[in-house]
Amino acid sequence: MKHYSYRTEPSYLSWTRRYILFHNRRHPNEMGAEDIAAVLTSLAGERNVAASTQNQALSALLFLYRHVLHQD
Repeated sequence: MKHYSYRTEPSYLSWTRRYILFHNRRHPNEMGAEDIAAVLTSLAGERNVAASTQNQALSALLFLYRHVLHQD
């Protein structure tokens, strides 16, 4: 429907799981921008991931909030 690649779905699901587990299994409705920033900061600081990986994680979390949870 949104014309995403088939491989995008498993990737976004994986990032959503990582996000929830990073925050001790809290529901995304209970979290917000500060929590997303904490995950991205952790990826950059502790895991030394590439910028494209951070962008993918951000895109997945934005999709989660905008299209699944219908939040800004």
